[in-house]
Amino acid sequence: MQTVYADVLIILNIYVNFFLLRTTARVTHSPLRTFRCIAASVYGSLFSLTILLPSLGTPINIAIKAAAAVTVVLAGFGFHGMKRLIADTFAFFVSNFILAGTVYAVYSWFRPDFMRFNNTYFYIDFSLIILIITTSAMYLAVCIVRYFLDRDISGDYRIIIKYGRHIVSIKGIPDTGNVLTDCFTGCPVVICDKEKFGNISEFPKRIRLIPFTTVSNSGLMPVFRPDEVLIENLTDHSRKKADVLVGLGNNTDNAVFDPKILKI
Repeated sequence: MQTVYADVLIILNIYVNFFLLRTTARVTHSPLRTFRCIAASVYGSLFSLTILLPSLGTPINIAIKAAAAVTVVLAGFGFHGMKRLIADTFAFFVSNFILAGTVYAVYSWFRPDFMRFNNTYFYIDFSLIILIITTSAMYLAVCIVRYFLDRDISGDYRIIIKYGRHIVSIKGIPDTGNVLTDCFTGCPVVICDKEKFGNISEFPKRIRLIPFTTVSNSGLMPVFRPDEVLIENLTDHSRKKADVLVGLGNNTDNAVFDPKILKI
């Protein structure tokens, strides 16, 4: 019987979980901070210890895998509504099973001495370089597919921002150059002209500053979390609720947003 080293097992699964979380973020366009990704990866690696138990059977394995997926996603992405949680969990769950299924297929066909598979988790005793190359190739494939899927984002938009008793409607401009996100929550920022919002002293508790950098300027931008943000496609009149912050810039006639928000 192959010896399983717990430290190697944990390190292996931290790396795999990190890869799966990054893949999930790429697929769903969900903000994911590096620290939270690492913390969630470490937490998720603890579930891999079930490989040391006797075979638990399919129903129990699925239940454990589902619980692991939900809690790891919550640890990594936080809770931003049930719809986002379901989408992120589903993407993480599918990515996990695709990777595990690939490994199990190799195990079933070749029965290599360096691999052990049990309770949906695997242990591989071989060069980490091979694992890095394999997962990097898979992640590159996801990025390529995501790139071609995102190219069709076009049209005229309107951003409807609700805060307190106020409603502000601004023409929206999708701009892939706007990658500004909040370093604390990971939420993307829609940049608007602060003049559109009148006297911001009416909601001082909502305002805080985040750093920003452009080609010609850098500094701190006031941002706030509104009660609701809707992105309306003026072509088909569809509306999408967006989990974003509003940045208060200068001389911005339109609301500039990252088009990836439409895919979240």
